[in-house]
Amino acid sequence: MQSDQIAELNLLWGSLILEELARLGVQHVCMAPGSRSTPLTLAASKQNKLKQHLHFDERGLGFMAMGLAKASRAPVAIITTSGTAVANLYPAIVEAWLTHVPLIVLSGDRPPELLECGANQAIIQPGIFAGYARQMNLPTPDIHIAPQALLSALDDTVANQFQPLHINCMYREPLYPRDIQADDFSDYLQPLRQWQQSCEPWNQIATCQPQALPLASQCQQFAEKKGVIIAGMLSPEEDPQQLLQLSQQLGWPLLTDAQCQLRQHPGVIGHIDQLLQSPAAQKILNQAEHVLLLGGRLLSKRLISYLAEHHWQQYWQLLPHQQRLDPSHNSKQLFLGSINDLTGLTWPTSSVQHGWADGLIALNRTLEQGFVQHIDQGEFGEAQVIRAIAADGIQQQLFIGNSLPVRLFDMFAPSRTQPCDTYTNRGASGIDGLLATACGVAAHADKATTLIIGDLSQLHDLNSMAIAAHASGPLAIVVLNNDGGNIFNLLPVPNETLRDQYYRLSHGLEFAGAAAMFNRPYKRVTDINSFHQAYRDAMSYPGASVIEVRVAPTQASDQIATIGHWVRQLA
Repeated sequence: MQSDQIAELNLLWGSLILEELARLGVQHVCMAPGSRSTPLTLAASKQNKLKQHLHFDERGLGFMAMGLAKASRAPVAIITTSGTAVANLYPAIVEAWLTHVPLIVLSGDRPPELLECGANQAIIQPGIFAGYARQMNLPTPDIHIAPQALLSALDDTVANQFQPLHINCMYREPLYPRDIQADDFSDYLQPLRQWQQSCEPWNQIATCQPQALPLASQCQQFAEKKGVIIAGMLSPEEDPQQLLQLSQQLGWPLLTDAQCQLRQHPGVIGHIDQLLQSPAAQKILNQAEHVLLLGGRLLSKRLISYLAEHHWQQYWQLLPHQQRLDPSHNSKQLFLGSINDLTGLTWPTSSVQHGWADGLIALNRTLEQGFVQHIDQGEFGEAQVIRAIAADGIQQQLFIGNSLPVRLFDMFAPSRTQPCDTYTNRGASGIDGLLATACGVAAHADKATTLIIGDLSQLHDLNSMAIAAHASGPLAIVVLNNDGGNIFNLLPVPNETLRDQYYRLSHGLEFAGAAAMFNRPYKRVTDINSFHQAYRDAMSYPGASVIEVRVAPTQASDQIATIGHWVRQLA
């Protein structure tokens, strides 16, 4: 084959791959610049079915793709060049694997003859993500490999894939064709003539949805006892609103995690993390005999301990896919299916023990009234800001950063009549890529989005301010700057010297310069009134803006301790 035909065949394979991925449901492609991935990049430039997103930092690019996948509820393709560019995706791939987010990595690679011989930018890329991504290792494009073989292999690999997939694409040089519209392969493409005239993938593989649900008789028996329903990590697409009806039908309390989409609904027990400190609430909850857990990955250690230490007569858990999501290793009955599947079963119209835990409703209300006094009307701080954001009906999407922000939301978020879609990265729960993921969530449909992020997390992902600069809808980046990792104030580090030197890592930095570098509007606030005004401005601005909330290093931890003491006195 002539050298110019090599470049054109490389491009043709790249075009076939991206076209088939679009037909398989991919809506977005995220790309970083590089030479070895040129056939994929040029193919993407011709593709009108995929929305393009570009960024120079592959680590941020991977997390942006994850945000896009979460918001679009569809696979997202990522194109990188060879070498360490691929390795920079590792944190995002780990997070996506743990939380079942379907990212599809398309990595350009050197051909076999350039591996392990000192060739530039050549590393062993097949299997680079170990068990965190399924592999598909393609050969170098070859005229003797039928195009329908390439398409059918893609269909088989991508279908029913709910976790990351790594497609490694080896390309020989030359990589740059003289004309990206060149088409000298009509005979080669002859078997695809009908496919080219349609919009369907080569092989249309039915969606496989595992389902293993309780029988009607089991539901009847399960509902005869005093029970609680616990909503763990659930995505908006799982439609957890249906749990409200089941809770009301059985007369069982619905205890909600920060990540379940129902945490702020007025019909649930939202303050369960704090209620579990109350002797009165503990007395009620200790009467429970059955538990129904939807999802997993609970945030509250108190709720995790309650599940682990309580003696359950029956413990049911529902997951969409078979996973072991229980660090306490409780004995249980695990069912597979959707919330819609479960709530659509034949449940009794009224439980014998209907309303057995109604006392929790009053206690939950008492806590909310106390939080108004202790937080909303108290000193300016992180919890006050988070409650202000959570109560505001402007934003349509909320992304909550790891470490202290998500815990404060779980502890203290108020009820609101119209909860918004809530997103987190709580698989590996790292502080990397949080801004990039929020940018991806915001970019899918340009909905008004708020990110609450800690100062170290923001420093960790500062490059992603370049992604934020391209946001076209309101994106409020609220940085809680307590000068270090002050979540460690809540942990039993042996002494303050060790805490300061090795854990909190005080940095003394502010974010005005970073906002200016990326040409983003910026406001620094030190009181709640100025925050409210800054937040309203951010939510009316057509793009990303930065609000820096400056607070004392121990403000949040001191307030958590004070509120905890008050809660423990509730009769």
